[in-house]
Amino acid sequence: MKKFLEEFKKFIMKGNALDLAVGVIIGGAFTSIVNSLNVDIITPLLAIFGGVDFSNLTVKLGKGDLAPVLTYGNFITAVLNFLITAFVIFCIIKVINGIGDKLKKKEEEKPTTKKCPYCKSEIAIDATRCPHCTSELSS
Repeated sequence: MKKFLEEFKKFIMKGNALDLAVGVIIGGAFTSIVNSLNVDIITPLLAIFGGVDFSNLTVKLGKGDLAPVLTYGNFITAVLNFLITAFVIFCIIKVINGIGDKLKKKEEEKPTTKKCPYCKSEIAIDATRCPHCTSELSS
């Protein structure tokens, strides 16, 4: 049992588990922001143009007060929340990848070779002696 607890402690202290915990917390906060955006801003704007409030869209299955009700308007709201979330995450990832590509290009632009000042041959940038003419090179 002690070994199991030590393994669990080691797992929890790894960066991946902590990163995952932070991601879940931020994701929960982000979800509430997207829900608010949809319910408080987008749905009323759509209601102005189409006169439709999604939360009121229902279908009663049967007759009487106890008949089940499908609230498909809530489903439409959930789909909108998903699409908004996916679009925002797509935009964030696109920006992050763009920054990464720019940094990668700058890294790739660093020269890997230089010319020997004596024989003008291409040699490795960190070479201290030319492999062609065997001249000693200064840093």
